[in-house]
Amino acid sequence: MFVDTHCHLNMLVKKEFDVLLTHDQIEAIDAIVQEAYAAGVEKIINVGTSLPESINSVAIAKRYPTIFATVGIHPCDATESWYHDFKEIETLVKNKEENKIVGVGEVGLDFYHKPFFRQRQEDAFKAHIELAIEHQLPLSIHVRDAGDELLEVLEPYVKNITGAVIHCFSQNQQFATTVLEWGLYVGIDAPITYPKNELLRDIVRNIPLSHIILETDAPFLPPQEYRGKQNRPAYIPLFAQTVADLKKVTLAVVQDVTTANVKKLFRI
Repeated sequence: MFVDTHCHLNMLVKKEFDVLLTHDQIEAIDAIVQEAYAAGVEKIINVGTSLPESINSVAIAKRYPTIFATVGIHPCDATESWYHDFKEIETLVKNKEENKIVGVGEVGLDFYHKPFFRQRQEDAFKAHIELAIEHQLPLSIHVRDAGDELLEVLEPYVKNITGAVIHCFSQNQQFATTVLEWGLYVGIDAPITYPKNELLRDIVRNIPLSHIILETDAPFLPPQEYRGKQNRPAYIPLFAQTVADLKKVTLAVVQDVTTANVKKLFRI
């Protein structure tokens, strides 16, 4: 069994961001879940990026037994009203069992998309870290063009967090070494299959399989053979094979170890 630990099923069935799913859209997810199951991807964690998309994530998780939710505000969605939205997300987390919430995220820092407001992003990130600590939930962490700054914000909390994954890892070896020393996990996605991504492949060769989990970030970042099309949870085994080749182990070993890592981190 494989697990897709970071997916946006809500964005696979609708075109507009930050609007609530209709009943028909939630039902349309069934075909995606069945396709994934047929490919050996038996569980999916659907990740929130804003208040509306976190509500969608919970709604999807409640509808499907094999889907679980994370909730949070993506750094690019940390608007002036982020704290109001955060308080609503806090309410969702207080009922984490009923809402099938297994983590807080996608949260972190993103200095790539401009203009950005560093202080606002850092404040939102800290609030989510503290929420995760309070409710003993792991973090799904986004970082882009802000590696040093993110480590600086995260370090004081490392001893208290339940766990975390660096989503869609694209940082350097030094960053990888630091987060591994902290006991965090590294999320590997389909960009590992891109011809020009040799740096990431080199880093993955050096990361213990015991600290790797697999994620699609669907509908974004499809494997090389599907570039230009929507990514799908069913594609996990395609780039899991790339990981297996890099680690010089069988696909079955990658499946077993990464799934055990998911169970340890997200308790699903």
